[in-house]
Amino acid sequence: MKIILPTDVATELEAHLPDDIVVVRVDSEGNFDGDAKDAEVYFSWFYLKPTALHRVLESAPQLRWHHAPNAGVNHILTPILTPKYIERNLILTNGAGVHAIPIAEFVIAYMLFHAKQLPKLYQQQTQHHWQKGLPIQELLDKTLLIIGAGGIGQEIASRAKAFGMRIFGSRRHPQPLPNFDKVVGADEWEALLGEADYVVIATPLTWETKGMIDAEVLHLMRPSAYLINIARGAIVDEFALVKALQDGEIAGAALDTVFTEPLPAESPLWSLPNVFITPHCSGNSPRVKERSLALFLDNFTRYRQDKPLRNIVDQTVGY
Repeated sequence: MKIILPTDVATELEAHLPDDIVVVRVDSEGNFDGDAKDAEVYFSWFYLKPTALHRVLESAPQLRWHHAPNAGVNHILTPILTPKYIERNLILTNGAGVHAIPIAEFVIAYMLFHAKQLPKLYQQQTQHHWQKGLPIQELLDKTLLIIGAGGIGQEIASRAKAFGMRIFGSRRHPQPLPNFDKVVGADEWEALLGEADYVVIATPLTWETKGMIDAEVLHLMRPSAYLINIARGAIVDEFALVKALQDGEIAGAALDTVFTEPLPAESPLWSLPNVFITPHCSGNSPRVKERSLALFLDNFTRYRQDKPLRNIVDQTVGY
């Protein structure tokens, strides 16, 4: 069997593959070190360029399975590429779960950042100013709404529950989940906005979720509510968000992802005092690479044994 591996991790992976596996390496530009036309399996790496993916698909007509390390695959399931995957009956699996722990920890950090008035306290320190009496809050008994109660959402809920929070979630197929007080369908979460102190966006970017956090949704939130986006920037109507933040419709936002990345220097989000910007780094951890390789190797064993693969993407819905 022949497989295509990214040059970034090929050496590490080859040490764990059976002797009968033939490896063809591909770099970030889509250049191969061998003939890929009879390759069955492709493992891509982070920051996959569209041009490189096109070259792989053209060079490997017998490809049957593509594993991507990312949780979100909106960069793969584009209007141009999705029909090709479906026509070729090409299985796509993703890296759902490998980033869940670091992202969940970041969400807790964002909530504590807001509740404990950390920016103001740090500002006081830099000014050598000792002032008590800031309106510092607890997370205990606060309500957290997680839009997207998948793997990441469930890791967030596990940690938030330890703080004594009430936790609501939404997902396409609602069902009771550990640490959630209520789980509703993907079209029912708006009714919960009026109860939420914190709203976390953890849903994949699809044609259905693009721009869904719009002016109407923001208007339904409490003036004291705090929005956290660790998913994809395009899920939020950025113009509506800026206006809501400027007008005090919501208390603030922590944004690890924005519509255009890097965030343009002229964006008003940089200077709004109630916004915390991080450079799409909430999923970063030294252990992500380790988990990504382990997931692929486990799935590769399953593939060889004709067993069900983990994290199969439903290409009709985008995740």
